[in-house]
Parts: sequence; C-alpha cells; structure tokens
Amino acid sequence: MTSDETVFVVDDDDAVRDSLKALLESDDLPAEVFGTGREFLDSHDGSSGGCLLLDVQMPDMNGLELQQELADIGSTLPVIIITGHGDVPIAVKALKAGAIDFIEKPFTDDIILGSVRRALKQGQKIRRDQASMDEAKVGVGRLTAREREVFEHLVVGRLNKQIAYDLGISARTVEIHRARVMEKMGVRNLAHLVRMAMALGIEPEDPQAEPTTGR
Repeated sequence: MTSDETVFVVDDDDAVRDSLKALLESDDLPAEVFGTGREFLDSHDGSSGGCLLLDVQMPDMNGLELQQELADIGSTLPVIIITGHGDVPIAVKALKAGAIDFIEKPFTDDIILGSVRRALKQGQKIRRDQASMDEAKVGVGRLTAREREVFEHLVVGRLNKQIAYDLGISARTVEIHRARVMEKMGVRNLAHLVRMAMALGIEPEDPQAEPTTGR
C-alpha cells in the first residue's frame, strides 16, 4: 500500500466507527472516520487514494446517495458497503452502481481486512489505468495530422507498404511517421498501440474494408 492511501469509514454508529478504526490501524492501514456522508464529502475532492467503507443506512444521506455523489464528482474510490440485517436488496443496488463488495453485520475482522485489501489493490489498478489513459490522450494530442493518419491505419492492421499506397507517400516515410507515433504515444509495440487506441475509443474504419450492404 502506498503512503497516500487511506481507508475512509462512514458510519453513523460511534461504536462501529471506533471499532473499525482500531482494527484497520492495528493492521497498519491508515483510517479516517466520519459520522455522516456530508461530513465525508466536505473533506473529499474525488482524488484521494484508498477505499471507502460505507454504511448503507444513515439518517442524513444513505449509502446509495453518497455513492451517487461520489460518482458525480468523478471519484474512483472503491466502495465497500456495510449492511445490516434486511439490507441486502439495497446492497445489491449499490453493487450495480459500482460498489465492489458488501459485508453484512455482524462481521469478522478477517472479512473486513480481506475486503479492504482487495479494494486497495483495485484502487491502485484504477489509478494506474487512469494515469495511462491520461498519457495516451496527451500522446494523441501531440500527433501531427499525417502522424494521426498513419496511427489510424496502423491500428486497423495495415502494413507499411499498404499505408504508403493509401496515403501516396513512400514506405520509408511511413516508417519515419510510425516511429514518431510510437514514441509520442509511449508504446512498446504495435499490440500496445492497438490496445491504447481501443481504450481511448479510437476505432477507425479500415480504409480497404468493403462496405456492407443491406438486403
């Protein structure tokens, strides 16, 4: 776990908050506790690392409402829902809204810690993926018009000589543009470039593909 990761606990039950904070810190997991959803939101800007342990039933703002507020500010904080008896249908709604797990009260220490560890790992992956996506967007923005054309031909599987013919340039020029595309996009190979294009939603049509016709 990195030093900027915190396990946030939002629960209106003082005893539950104190117990969870003590448990997490006993396992070397930094924890911050809040009694209401609004109190947590007032201190959270959506950029924090870590994860959130969230009670689904609270008086001022329930777990689903807080989860929606977090989505609205672009937070990628993994959410673990804590439910009481009879709250499973609400927990299922939370899972459909993006929560990664739900835990029913009463729970054991091992269940809480195991779920938190999984959430922290998922949060790390989400942030790595987001950082890669941001870098990819910057890379695409740095391509010249001609490099963008070569890029779009490459990701549909066109060979250098085919690209050269399509664009009316030499194969050597294509090689130069291809090298610059790979450098600016920060990719190791063509497969990496294709995956990046797919992640960015860039799926140009193959210029040599035959048009489909209705019957």
